[in-house]
Amino acid sequence: MPIVYSIIAPIFNEFDNLPELYSRVKEVMDSTGESWELILVDDGSTDGSTDRIRALSDADETVRPVIFARNFGHQIAVTAGLDYARGQAIVVIDADLQDPPEVILELSRKWKDGYEVVYAVRAEREGESWFKLLTASLFYRVIYRITDVKIPLDTGDFRLIDRKVVDVMNSMREKHRFLRGMGAWVGFKQIGVEYKRAARHAGETKYPFKKMLKLALNAITGFSYFPLQVATYFGFISAGIAILAIPLVVFERLTGSQAFYGQATTLIAVLFFGGVQLISLGVLGEYIGRIYDEVKGRPLYIVRDAPKKE
Repeated sequence: MPIVYSIIAPIFNEFDNLPELYSRVKEVMDSTGESWELILVDDGSTDGSTDRIRALSDADETVRPVIFARNFGHQIAVTAGLDYARGQAIVVIDADLQDPPEVILELSRKWKDGYEVVYAVRAEREGESWFKLLTASLFYRVIYRITDVKIPLDTGDFRLIDRKVVDVMNSMREKHRFLRGMGAWVGFKQIGVEYKRAARHAGETKYPFKKMLKLALNAITGFSYFPLQVATYFGFISAGIAILAIPLVVFERLTGSQAFYGQATTLIAVLFFGGVQLISLGVLGEYIGRIYDEVKGRPLYIVRDAPKKE
């Protein structure tokens, strides 16, 4: 029987969450009366999650384990899930149950109405600090403003994607991945569904500020030339300041003013222009580094154990 739904959950040290995740996903998906599979991508867990995933797979053939050889990161784990998914509708969900599996039914209804990407919009967020809420809100709005594609605000990777869209995304093999940006870039018929993001069921967040910052950098460099444009703007502004300052310094010297005697002014000017140059070189370095990673042609991930792709 063809698989209708593929549920992808990236797993990294989610030992305590796995039984509840499986139980709730099974209850929801069995209620649809359609065939389904649960793809658990183990992203190099060290807390026993790997053994628990294997146990779930042994007990229920709808659970398909994809075990990485080491930790490759959340976005790569989701990518592996998309590679192994066999369903016509593919759902990406977090393992910590902040994304309630029950919302899948609403996502599915929109899919059956003809939408090809149905993304979940976080209307409320429980159990998160004011700092997390502030930085998340700022992250989404900055990305929305400066990237070349319009990524929906307050959306994560929790979404349902039609098979034809997944096939397109699977053909995009860039190393520094920002999947929600890729999902917006491909187009197709899309719609959002609001939901209440729950508090984490157990364990600690796998997206601290450092990882959020790295994700933001991947989003910006992957979908925008804005940093390069900023470097150019800095160059023009600095050059303009220097050009305007030349006649001022000449005039002050001719009138005998003491304002520009000594080395302090020269030192400040050198530090300013040197700082602009270093910032510009740093921005260029980020883009060049990404080109370097792409041309090496290494695989996105290495699988130690997984079922055959079909």
